[in-house]
Amino acid sequence: MNITIISILSGIGGMFGWGVYDFLGGVFAKQIGSHRSLFWSQLSGFLSIFLLAFLVQIDAHLSARMLLLGIIAAILYAGGYLFFFKGFELGNVSIIAATMNLWAVFTMLIAFLFMGQRLSTLQTFGVVLILCGATLTSLNWNALRNQEFTVSGGVKETVIGAFLFGVYWNVSEIISEQVGWLWTTLIIKLGIMFFLALFSWISRRTIGLGEVSVKTKSILLLMGIAEVGAVASVNYGLTIGEAILITPIASALSVVTISLAMVFLREKIATVQGMGILLAVAGIVITAF
Repeated sequence: MNITIISILSGIGGMFGWGVYDFLGGVFAKQIGSHRSLFWSQLSGFLSIFLLAFLVQIDAHLSARMLLLGIIAAILYAGGYLFFFKGFELGNVSIIAATMNLWAVFTMLIAFLFMGQRLSTLQTFGVVLILCGATLTSLNWNALRNQEFTVSGGVKETVIGAFLFGVYWNVSEIISEQVGWLWTTLIIKLGIMFFLALFSWISRRTIGLGEVSVKTKSILLLMGIAEVGAVASVNYGLTIGEAILITPIASALSVVTISLAMVFLREKIATVQGMGILLAVAGIVITAF
């Protein structure tokens, strides 16, 4: 299969996986707090990918360099999510979600400057459409009109999180090309769980689920499976394709999140958000040429 098509399909896989993850998180995770929802959904994802690795039984020769890069990638990924969730706590949700789209910009910039990756003129135009569309879709235009938020709240933390994600995906690409997408995902997920457990212990955060309903626990399980599916899809793409094309497509996850909210929560969207969805879809189609 054509490398460009593989890159696009893996990016779409990431877009849908993270879109579902954010949708479920927005609906259910508020019941138990952002940190607990992050910890248990990540644990669910780790167990899922561990079970897959056990069943497939793929051998991998992991060098000390790859293990070190895996640890670095895990810290970057977990740190990115912690700053992202902190931004949600401090700022307007729609502004934070839109700002987080910068992770694709950081990824592309690093891939361009340090990895030697390039896009064609038409693909560059498509990527611009995706990023603009994702940003327009993420914003709550009613809140903007009514000035119900403080722009500065949580934005600094979110930009830091976006930068960490941007660095992470370039490191993940290096690992994926050496040991494959499955082991890359497993190693990084293991590191994330260790990092989150250590952070919970140091900050004395409560992570127990004793009082949580079975329904919410089931949703956390589904969140973890959707999120690890997104990570695995993008990692698979990175073994063959290039981050400079995959990540902007995956960053259009807000299109999926908003669409799910429209279907299942009967939420109405502003005209500008509808235009954003169309722009993002058009951009994804254009990147194939």
